[in-house]
Amino acid sequence: MQNYISNIVSGISITDAIDVCIVAFIIYKILGFIRESRAEQLVKGLLVLVLATLASEQFHLYTLNWILKGTMTLGVLALVIVFQPELRRGLEYVGRSKLVKAPFGQFDKDKAKNITAQFIKAVDDFSANKVGALIILERETSLTDIAETGTILNAEISTELLGNIFYEGAPLHDGAVIVRGDKIYAAGCVLPLTQNKNLSKELGTRHRAGIGITENSDAITLIVSEETGIISIAVDGKLSRFLDIKTVEKTLLNLFLNATGDEKNVAAKSLAAIFNMLGRKNDAAK
Repeated sequence: MQNYISNIVSGISITDAIDVCIVAFIIYKILGFIRESRAEQLVKGLLVLVLATLASEQFHLYTLNWILKGTMTLGVLALVIVFQPELRRGLEYVGRSKLVKAPFGQFDKDKAKNITAQFIKAVDDFSANKVGALIILERETSLTDIAETGTILNAEISTELLGNIFYEGAPLHDGAVIVRGDKIYAAGCVLPLTQNKNLSKELGTRHRAGIGITENSDAITLIVSEETGIISIAVDGKLSRFLDIKTVEKTLLNLFLNATGDEKNVAAKSLAAIFNMLGRKNDAAK
């Protein structure tokens, strides 16, 4: 037995170990992707079909086996259609080049603080006065196609301009604002609505649109409810509600600062920690 194990171990090279590790990592990421998306239930259904196909072949149920095999063949095309948003996000993530600088991380500390202060004052005013607002912070995924559904402004970020845009009765107040770098790039934009069927029915179109854009890109969305004044943040298709202004300020500062080079990893970890905290706050509020 000892010789058998020794022969097996001696036959494993470094490249074999690397190969296994890479495949294990890919499988781990795929399983994580399935758990975090609406693919989980569909994958369970697919497994049932596979087992039924194998069982029908084993017990010589030829007609049922022929139907199931035909269904499996069409199922590949159906999966591409059903998972189109998730596949798009995955391919965009893989295709992002580190040679291209993101809109964020190009500011010095003072400018980042100034931009954050403009946002915080505006969001605080919106929350206090129950003014609905939908602000999209573009990151690496370009939102030019979304911006073209609204009005291109390419204006400096200011509390006053945000207030004028979202003032009730203003021509652009019903749409979303797209922020690109240190500019309000567009306003009055139309966003895709989320396809998540598990959201609370009390969430209106503004929240569903804010979540929807984060399902199709890496953008971060700031949302202020018109009915309650509650401040929310959406990222990666997940919504965190009942946020205080200090939490929003910390999130924005981590977003605008240190997002290139080796510092990008630090910023990513900081943002992940913040959104984990937001998730815990959201669960507690429920």
